[in-house]
Amino acid sequence: MSAQLSSPLDASVATPPLPARTFWGRALRHRSFVLGGALSLLVVASALLSLVWTPWSPYEIDIASKLRPPSAAHWLGTDSFGRDIVSLLLAGARSTILVGIIAVSIGLTFGVCLGLIASARRGWTEEIIMRFSDFTFAFPAVLSAIMLAAVAGPGMVTSIIAIGIFQIPTLIRLTRGSANAIWAREFVLAARASGKGAFRITIEHVLPNILSILIVQATIQFALAILAEAALSYLGLGTQPPQPSWGRMLNDAQTMLFQSPMLAVYPGAAIAIAVLGLNLLGDGLRDLLDPRLARER
Repeated sequence: MSAQLSSPLDASVATPPLPARTFWGRALRHRSFVLGGALSLLVVASALLSLVWTPWSPYEIDIASKLRPPSAAHWLGTDSFGRDIVSLLLAGARSTILVGIIAVSIGLTFGVCLGLIASARRGWTEEIIMRFSDFTFAFPAVLSAIMLAAVAGPGMVTSIIAIGIFQIPTLIRLTRGSANAIWAREFVLAARASGKGAFRITIEHVLPNILSILIVQATIQFALAILAEAALSYLGLGTQPPQPSWGRMLNDAQTMLFQSPMLAVYPGAAIAIAVLGLNLLGDGLRDLLDPRLARER
């Protein structure tokens, strides 16, 4: 009889539970996330590699070696100043990522904070913040960079501030809209009924529930920041010589399109890979972090 009583328990112990599908388990089955992550890691690895090694100095000009074709010494050839293309691409990735990270951080810091305040306070506070957002929309990154360059001169700091300002209104609107949906949920109403203040509810309940949306949007804003940095550098408002930049490489290559068209192809391909990788990564994160969009892979 004792054996009969113990057999069900033994069977439950002997049968292992089915493995739970973790985030990384689903992520590795998501082709968009994997491809986007691989391309993004390639760009980041290039930037990190340039901190410790480049085939040649990206700042050294050698007119005698200008417009050299690809060879064992110069894997992608040289530009019109005799600089190694591979070295310029590696160092340009460092500049692009630095500008993108700082600019997106500025946009997230001010945009998320103002959006949360607008959602929590409502009334005149919300109205003032949203009208400020509408006003900021009238100043795209290029126009902001032109105004800042007129005051402080062109440079990397100018492009960072201009791109950061351009990011703020989008993140204000996204944060406010997402937070408003959370404020209407039952658990937030219960928290208010228990006596919690608006600030505590925002930190403990609202922000954690919109964090996944903000992470996805940050990857998209990062891709837009890369495009904006390249455009500003191409126009001469962003990163200045001798600091390499993909946008500066495009600017230098435009006078050599008929002699050496590949000079424009290499930085253009680098920009395309970085933007494509971040967009695919954002698309994958959206599917993985949003339970309504999560798919079995």
